[in-house]
Amino acid sequence: MRVVILDYGVGNLYSIKHSLIRVGANPEISYEIRAPLDALILPGVGNFVAASKLLKRLSHVLEELKETGLPIMGICLGMQLFFESSEEGEGQGLGFLKGRIVRLPSNVKVPQIGWNVVEVKSYHEIVEGLSNEFWAYFVHSYYPQTKSTSTTIAETEYGIRFPSIVAEKNVVGTQFHPEKSSSAGFAILKNFLRMCRA
Repeated sequence: MRVVILDYGVGNLYSIKHSLIRVGANPEISYEIRAPLDALILPGVGNFVAASKLLKRLSHVLEELKETGLPIMGICLGMQLFFESSEEGEGQGLGFLKGRIVRLPSNVKVPQIGWNVVEVKSYHEIVEGLSNEFWAYFVHSYYPQTKSTSTTIAETEYGIRFPSIVAEKNVVGTQFHPEKSSSAGFAILKNFLRMCRA
């Protein structure tokens, strides 16, 4: 099974790689997307606009892979890039999911850094075996504002309720960092690997 962590210039690639190894995968970090491929992970930390420009060269390839049903996971900024646009600037997202990225409210400390509760709201295989509430580790200033509630799998409260896990068929994303989220995070990564084997 070939699981690729896409290196497009942003992200904590090696902590994700080590976590995937820990749950039984043999991942590789790559600048390019080459077949054959069983799954793809988009990490990301930083600015939406800068990241969207870096990812633009691969947008058509990513769209084609999505249409084939290939499991694709976005983590933090990687997940935000699945959406259409962001308040952070003029960058264009991949448009895999309908909605935009907006800033956390001013009545809380931004960025949110640390542990918070994730509440599962609807079933998707990415949350198989997890309790209805679990703790996860967040580092972010923006969050997804979805156009359809059907893509929201779990929510978190931080000044406002926001989607912290989103999914639509083979595309899944977490606003938190599963690689930093202890047993719950490892369970999510294991579930993603199961999607690859389905």
